[in-house]
Amino acid sequence: MPVSAATPALLVLADGTSYQGWSFGATGTAIGEVVFNTAMTGYQEVATDPSYCGQIVTFTYPELGNTGVNPEDEESAHPHIRGAIARNICWRPSNWRSTQSLPDYLKERNIPGIYGIDTRSLTRKLRSSGAMNGGISTEILDAGELLKQVTAAPSMAGLNLVREVTTTEVYEWSDPTDSHWEFGPVVDGNNRELLTVVAIDFGIKRNILRRLASYGCRVIVVPADTSPEEILKHNPDGIFLSNGPGDPAAVSEGIETTKALLKQEKPVFGICMGHQILGLSMGAETFKLKFGHRGLNHPAGLQRQVEITSQNHGFAINADTLDAEVEITHLNLNDRTVAGLRHKSLPFFSVQYHPEASPGPHDADYLFEQFVQTMRSSQSLQSAS
Repeated sequence: MPVSAATPALLVLADGTSYQGWSFGATGTAIGEVVFNTAMTGYQEVATDPSYCGQIVTFTYPELGNTGVNPEDEESAHPHIRGAIARNICWRPSNWRSTQSLPDYLKERNIPGIYGIDTRSLTRKLRSSGAMNGGISTEILDAGELLKQVTAAPSMAGLNLVREVTTTEVYEWSDPTDSHWEFGPVVDGNNRELLTVVAIDFGIKRNILRRLASYGCRVIVVPADTSPEEILKHNPDGIFLSNGPGDPAAVSEGIETTKALLKQEKPVFGICMGHQILGLSMGAETFKLKFGHRGLNHPAGLQRQVEITSQNHGFAINADTLDAEVEITHLNLNDRTVAGLRHKSLPFFSVQYHPEASPGPHDADYLFEQFVQTMRSSQSLQSAS
């Protein structure tokens, strides 16, 4: 699009820093926490990941939209980002799977974006000053006026956004795209009975559900405020705690439910916010990271074993608050924060990163198999007793 035809847009951060650029997507005003994602691909999965609810995402890759969008790559029913920030935009995508351009996709879903700004400068600002609230607008082009709206918005710390993204009703997972995925089923041919997993939806991604199903699980998804009694009525072989947005310590209903479920000693697996909820349920504390971990190449591991992982989180577990019965299994090797944990004697474990990828590497996919093996072992113990 020629600059002469573009609509001006303004980005203002909570510290008063402002950037002038051009609009793509919807027009209007969006306020949220400004963060950055370093991935070179996967912008559609990022936009539709419920964990990004309440956030305006800066994409550090220099051009956004080259491959367009398509129905198969949605990680939920609709985008959850408040806005998008890019250096440059591709208006005419080129990919055989593409059904629409990114600007048109965001416009239809009322999500504003700004492009033509120095995203490297913005990312350096967020790294030095920390993630902070900001606003994108095509209708308020006075930085001082937009700053008033930004400073009036609540901080991400203490914010429970799970209520905005969790399912409102119980459902059994089936793939709505009915598509063939190359990274497909891995269930063996022994015709073993499906394992029943109840997934507590704090903002779950579809590819997590696909991977659980691929490993031989019947997955029942329940709202985040479902009581332990209702969950146990499904007679689950295991409990899954999903990813999600906001401050995990504010999700009191999820923490209390998990505490009650842990007393049943059924296998529990948590990812991202689910990892934090599990830690909080076992007595640990969480804290807000300066600028979070968001991208596809974060190294995680322990004892010379390293996985390259997909990550998206702004909070972490405080290692000093872990109970003696809980051990760290993985560290983020960039800053040594807790990236995985497990109970020493009970079948509970979790990771801070995303083994289901989408987007990202598949190094950690084995964790789904580990969860299934843990449930099978638990079944065997119950049968023996």
